[in-house]
Amino acid sequence: MNKVRQILTAKGHQVWRVPKDATVLDALKIMAEKRISSVMVVNGDKIVGIFTERDYAQKIGLRDALPSSIKVGEVMSSELITVEPDTSVNQCMAIMTNSRIRHLPVMENGNLIGIISIGDIVKDVIEELQFMVTQLENYVINFR
Repeated sequence: MNKVRQILTAKGHQVWRVPKDATVLDALKIMAEKRISSVMVVNGDKIVGIFTERDYAQKIGLRDALPSSIKVGEVMSSELITVEPDTSVNQCMAIMTNSRIRHLPVMENGNLIGIISIGDIVKDVIEELQFMVTQLENYVINFR
């Protein structure tokens, strides 16, 4: 089973950030432009939370509030659940399932080095299963 480190090596370490005093509209524009579903929220150099599509839907969309009038810091998820680069994909799946989250910031020595999503996890699992199927097929063909 792969580790988070392998996923980040394949997808890259890019993490999009917004300051906590940015508007929700600012965050949504970045998310739309970059085709991502979350941004990290910072206060200076410090990570203070994450803002996701779910935060928007649950905290703003249902209130029928204007995204241009609300600061990201007011609606972000501030209780971050993070993983380290050597966390296994299985552990990440369990964390995401049990915590009902779709994004995991990756921290190493107190520094944010990337973020993985449930989509990254699913892609990795499918690739690993396909590799195992190919290996089994080769074994069966060569065993005959």
